[in-house]
Amino acid sequence: MGSFTKWLGAGLGFSLGGPIGAAIGFAIGQFVSGFSDEDITKEQRAYQRRVKTGSRFEQTQSGDFEICLLVLASIVIKADGKVDQRELDFVRNQFVNMYGKQRANNAFKLFNGIIKKEVSARQVCIQIRQNMPHASRLQLVHFLFGIAKSDQYVVQAELEEIKKIAGYLYVNLQDYESIKAMFFDVSANAYKILEISESASNEEVKKGYRKMVKKYHPDKLQDLGEAHLKGANEKFQSIQSAYETIKKERGM
Repeated sequence: MGSFTKWLGAGLGFSLGGPIGAAIGFAIGQFVSGFSDEDITKEQRAYQRRVKTGSRFEQTQSGDFEICLLVLASIVIKADGKVDQRELDFVRNQFVNMYGKQRANNAFKLFNGIIKKEVSARQVCIQIRQNMPHASRLQLVHFLFGIAKSDQYVVQAELEEIKKIAGYLYVNLQDYESIKAMFFDVSANAYKILEISESASNEEVKKGYRKMVKKYHPDKLQDLGEAHLKGANEKFQSIQSAYETIKKERGM
């Protein structure tokens, strides 16, 4: 028996417990050799001993974000009633890019187990929103849209599932529409990305841009580690591109 956290290659905290912890336990028991329920229980207890008073958000670890991605990705991929290989490949490739091949291989072994378990999106999201700051939750939604778009066609069932997840995560409709617009090449989407209307004045455009820069700046995800900054930078670039598109259209 060994340390699951060391095997995963990332620190874990809140995701060891609750419905997310149950999904991990199922996956390990069915698809990952070398661990037992006792191993996970020991790590859960060790985490509880490490928890100190203060904001619960400070306890979020890089591995927590990783596990949450896996669990939510499994829900979205199954939303249209089938598991598309292109979506699986997207998840794997994203994890390789973020974490390197070895850590990604271990994460995907876990994912292959998690995707076979029925989990409650609502319960999982409640656990996430109680332990993860808003900026990190926005990043989760951004990643989920990347999965849905990876097969080049986003079906309505996937959009509805992501919208439902966003709601459970307390990501408001305006933020949801903004992130969604980042994945569709339509001129009007530049305004949606900045969360402003097409009738906004030039000053309102500038104000909207400054607001989004503050909300989505990659520095807000520094606590998740270098591995997650690439996705944050992509999202940030979408905001900058939207602003440049509007400025060009208006001659600002």
